[in-house]
Amino acid sequence: MNRIGWTFLTLLALIVGGFLFMVHPSRLTRASPPSAPATVADATLLIPVAGIGKNGLTDSYTDPRGDGTRDHRAIDIMAAQGTPVLAAAAGRVEKLFDSAAGGHTIYIRTPDRKQSHYYAHLDRYAEGLHEGRAVAQGDMIAFVGSTGDADPGAPHLHFAIHEMAPTDKWYEGRPVDPYPYLAGKAPTR
Repeated sequence: MNRIGWTFLTLLALIVGGFLFMVHPSRLTRASPPSAPATVADATLLIPVAGIGKNGLTDSYTDPRGDGTRDHRAIDIMAAQGTPVLAAAAGRVEKLFDSAAGGHTIYIRTPDRKQSHYYAHLDRYAEGLHEGRAVAQGDMIAFVGSTGDADPGAPHLHFAIHEMAPTDKWYEGRPVDPYPYLAGKAPTR
C-alpha cells in the first residue's frame, strides 16, 4: 500500500474510533459537571445534582434533626423532583437501600475504599444501577425526590460523606461535612 492509502486508512480509523467513542453507552448517562470540582482528601468531587452550582448550596451539616436530638451531618441540595443525581466521585455502588428516614438511598464507596458517599430521598435509581456496579464521576445514578421522611413539597438530595476504614461496612464510617468541599471553601492542609 502506498502513502496515500495508509493516510486514508489512518483517517478512516480515526473517524470510526471518534464515532464509537461518542456513542459508547457509558457516555449516554454521563452529565456534564455543573461546576468546578472540589477536593476532599485525595478525591475530587462534583456537586452531585445536575444544574446546581456553588451558589445553590446551603450548609445544613449542623442543623438540628430529630426534634433537636442530633445534628444533620449531611447537606441538603434542593432541586426539582426528577432532576438527575450525579456520582460526586468515581466508585462502586456498595448498597442500594430503602429506609424509613432516607427513602431510596445509594451508598457508593470510592476506589481507595477511604470514603463512602451517601445519596438519599431519591425518587428512583437510574436504569441499570445495581449493587457492585462501578460508576465514573459525573455518571447519572438517580433522580432527586422526597422519599423517606423528606417533605413531599421540598424535593432534595441529602448528600453525606463518611471517612471509612478498609473494613467498615456500608453503614459505618465517620461523618465529614461535605459543604466546604462542594462549595469550594475547604480548609487547606
